[in-house]
Amino acid sequence: MIPGDHSGDRIVVRGLRLWAHVGVLEYERERGQWFELDLSLDWSLEVAAAADDVSLSLDYSRAIQALQQQAREIRCCTLEHWSERILDLLEQLYGSVPMRIELRKCQAPVPGFVGIVAVQRGRHFSVHD
Repeated sequence: MIPGDHSGDRIVVRGLRLWAHVGVLEYERERGQWFELDLSLDWSLEVAAAADDVSLSLDYSRAIQALQQQAREIRCCTLEHWSERILDLLEQLYGSVPMRIELRKCQAPVPGFVGIVAVQRGRHFSVHD
């Protein structure tokens, strides 16, 4: 297996819906709410593609299942904290692979606001990425 090699290859998971007890307001942490997560993992897919062998790639189902479990268990105030825990989890699963995430709160409790609030984070990128 070959980590990101600037070939532009990456594995992407978009729109992972997660129910979690995260929010600055106490009722958000008590009741829970929906969040949505996108993630990308830079990884050369050439060998897996040529061999038609998923074991030569990164198993994204491991990330999905681990993130669903984490969402069921987490209790915290900020997207920033949760995003750090998500990056820690992905790093535990896949090592120092260049990764990016966007974690979105689907209904921020801001009067008159109907949009989406998000944090974008990344790890293991060189200064040239």
